[in-house]
Parts: sequence; structure tokens; C-alpha cells
Amino acid sequence: LGWMAGCWRQLDAGVVVEEVWLGPQGGTMVGVSRTVFGDTTRSTEHMVIRTGMSGGLVYEASPSGQPPAAFLSTAVSDSLVVFENLTHDFPQQIRYSRAGRDSLVAVVSGTVREKLRSIAYRYARASCPGS
Repeated sequence: LGWMAGCWRQLDAGVVVEEVWLGPQGGTMVGVSRTVFGDTTRSTEHMVIRTGMSGGLVYEASPSGQPPAAFLSTAVSDSLVVFENLTHDFPQQIRYSRAGRDSLVAVVSGTVREKLRSIAYRYARASCPGS
């Protein structure tokens, strides 16, 4: 999943969503995300992708201080990774896909009150802090 490494940014209607992933090393990738509107941080998230017990990948997310939730990989390629946890409230699926060298699309989806909901983040590669 080295193609996910780097700094990513989406700007939509004044809302900035940034996601940063450290490249794979030691069996993990570590990521952070924040959503900012104006001068207010609306949410943050800490993420880890690690090798699981069965050789698959595990995506662990802790959004805005909530307890971590784990999702298991169901598809992995050189341009797509899908993680699922069908017992989680929302989302039940997290999907990352590479759209060229400088674009990353993240989609979180699942069922909320018996209705399918999907949120897409269309990131462009951004300069990393300090570079």
C-alpha cells in the first residue's frame, strides 16, 4: 500500500480535509486525518494499517477520541484496498483507491437506519509539513 503514503488534501465548500500516511515499515502504516472549517478543527482521526493474524491487513481507526474500530481487508491490489467490519455502526466499509500518481479517493460506506450512506473524499497530493 505504499501508493497511499504521503500527504493528501481535499477542499470542498470551505472545508479542508487532510490525511497523512507514513509509508509501510515494520508491518504497519500510520495515518492521521483532520477536518477543518474556517479556524475550527471539526474532527481528527488516528489510523493504523497493520498485518493481521491471518496474513491479511487490519485497518484500525480512532476518530475524534472514540475507541478504536478494526476493519479487515477484503481486497488488496496496487491501486485499491477495501476493509470491512459488517458489525460496526458506520461505516462498515472503508475503500481507498489510487487515481493516478497524485490523486487518492477514500470512500466510507454502510447502512445507517436501514439506508445506504456513502461519503467520498477526493484527495489531491499535497506538500507535507516541513517540506
